[in-house]
Amino acid sequence: MTFGFAPSSAASLSTSTSAASANRLLEPAEWAAAGIPLLRNPREVVSGLHTRHQPRPSTAVVAVLDPDERLLASASFTRRQATADGWMFRNAVLAQLRRVIPHDLRRRTPVRTAVLLYCREGDARWTEEDGAWMWGLRDACTLHGLRCGAYITLTRDGWQVLGEGRGGRRPHADSSPEPFALSEAPPPLPRTGGGAASEVLRRAAAR
Repeated sequence: MTFGFAPSSAASLSTSTSAASANRLLEPAEWAAAGIPLLRNPREVVSGLHTRHQPRPSTAVVAVLDPDERLLASASFTRRQATADGWMFRNAVLAQLRRVIPHDLRRRTPVRTAVLLYCREGDARWTEEDGAWMWGLRDACTLHGLRCGAYITLTRDGWQVLGEGRGGRRPHADSSPEPFALSEAPPPLPRTGGGAASEVLRRAAAR
């Protein structure tokens, strides 16, 4: 007769949680195959977000860009959970998106793009934590009706757009903000009608 030990319920739960977490991350090859749109000027985007939010390690910055890569909205937040889990990251990103910009779920095709910059320790090489952020960003964009854009890491070595092979030494995790402003989209015109619209056009023509 052979004797053995059945795994405890806690051990089984830990194993299943690890397996589920492993499915909620994207590797660089999967990310590259997903057709993520390339940034035309990644350094301008990175420098602008760094100047605006001044992130430090464990800080994530989510930004929404218009089709001309002008900034529409952005928010920064600190990662608090110990385990890198794409579902948790998705919820964190989605909560920030809902806070700073309306969704585009009524559009057939997304026109606005969300990008994520994450400041962390270590070097620029891909980690499972990066894979979880990639999964979270992509899923949050789907749920908010946005295009999924670039995932950028910021370390003490500089910045890196993962999946593209583009990066630079400045800004980096310890650098001071640069006098470099990310262009912002102009505010929308007020919704008016009838005589009010005519008055708005008349005043604009008189300037």
